[in-house]
Amino acid sequence: MFSGYLTIAVFLPIATALLIALMPRRDQWIRWTAIGATVVELVLTITIFIRYEIDKGGVQFVDLFGNWIPIEGFDARYLLGVDGLSAPLVLLTGILGAAAAFASWRIKHRVREYFIWLLILQSSVMGVFVSLDLLLFFIFWEIELIPMFMLISGWGTGRPRYSAMKFVIFTLAGSAFMLVAILALFMSGQIGTFAMVSIPEEGIVGIPEKMALATGLIAPTALIFAFFLIAFAVKLPVWPVHSWLPDAHTDAPTAVSVMLAGVLLKMGGYGLIRISAGFFMESPDFQIRDAGWILAIGAAISIVYGAVLTLRQTDLKRLIAYSSVSHMGFVMLGVAAVSATGSKTASGGLNGAALQMFTHGTITGLLFLLVGMTYERAHTRHIPDMGGLAPKMPLIATAFLVAGLASLGLPGLSGFAAEITVFLGTWDVWPIATGISAFGVVLAAAYILWMVQRVFFGPRPERFDDAEDATIVDLIPVVGLIAPIVIVGIWPAVITDTFEIGIKATLGL
Repeated sequence: MFSGYLTIAVFLPIATALLIALMPRRDQWIRWTAIGATVVELVLTITIFIRYEIDKGGVQFVDLFGNWIPIEGFDARYLLGVDGLSAPLVLLTGILGAAAAFASWRIKHRVREYFIWLLILQSSVMGVFVSLDLLLFFIFWEIELIPMFMLISGWGTGRPRYSAMKFVIFTLAGSAFMLVAILALFMSGQIGTFAMVSIPEEGIVGIPEKMALATGLIAPTALIFAFFLIAFAVKLPVWPVHSWLPDAHTDAPTAVSVMLAGVLLKMGGYGLIRISAGFFMESPDFQIRDAGWILAIGAAISIVYGAVLTLRQTDLKRLIAYSSVSHMGFVMLGVAAVSATGSKTASGGLNGAALQMFTHGTITGLLFLLVGMTYERAHTRHIPDMGGLAPKMPLIATAFLVAGLASLGLPGLSGFAAEITVFLGTWDVWPIATGISAFGVVLAAAYILWMVQRVFFGPRPERFDDAEDATIVDLIPVVGLIAPIVIVGIWPAVITDTFEIGIKATLGL
């Protein structure tokens, strides 16, 4: 069984990277070859999303080869596919990949190597969202570390090697927990396959008594769930495993921040829904419902704590990085709705979590893109030193205002649609945590409006008198990211209908 769409989507960026490695060292050719490949990738992901048949549901565009690990009884396959949960995230990866490539057209230092690593990064993230074999999923999850480390350490600013290494250490630690959980599931005999869509159907039937005795007081299935949860919490990230994110964002080049905020963090949310909720929804000795209170409390703390820290930031990039900690807490809050006894409430909360992943990707990706453009012209990210840039940069200021209003949840833009869906899905289950989390929206309005006012309005220092606005090439990714923010804000069903099909199938509802 082989449709070819997903294999092309995963390996087209890598193939382009190989082509760039063999091309003559002409930077302009390299830039436009990479940008062209990401545009083709974007068209392909739009095609996959549009052609996904919601009425039919299930897994579509399947690419399947036989066992790729020649060990008897080790049923690991090359299995790619998309369902309602992954199809919008595939589209998001295509959108952000093209935006990141356009954001990199001014790169002048080691252009060939830069675009090679950027394209490999896009392939690895795409592989995570379309892999339906648990081991293949883990391999793509790990591959992403290499290009991220190289891009931050090689083209970052400030303390790039420190930030890159911190990112790798945190992510590797989380990945170690995930690998142990995967192997524990398989070696315990609980699952006979690594196919991620089959595991919920087979069910996690409980750990043998020997394993139970070996782990002491903690139920083994609960321990496996906890290991998965740690891995996804680090990647999301949420408090208290969030500290790598502000450093990575602050020191990363603009395009890498766009990819990091736009799609890499979504890998954590995707894992929470696909694995933590999907695998442990109906297991007999432990279910995700039993951990719902942990998810709700952790989410509320992340939302408020991240927002409070954001208020204290004076660096534009660091401010948006901490706001991501706050906003990704809404994803975990939505996942906590699985504690509901009613399937409508549970799927509603998860639908809100999934929508928050998509909308946060476009909104924060746009914010980091605009911060990069502002820095290139103002040569500073220190907010107290800025001001009055709007008359000199009206296009950048307007786009910044749209992204900021979407981030704080203005009705009519996608941020509002996601947050209200999360609140409606979790209020009946966790009213206190939801009420506390709603305070994060108030704090978001404070730090977003404060930032926009201080940077773009008020008196302008003389050194910014020669600042220039965005060029046509600069505006291409800006318009490409504003479009889904407005479309989803006005018509959320264009994304939520697809998510709902996938989430119900994942939960077995």
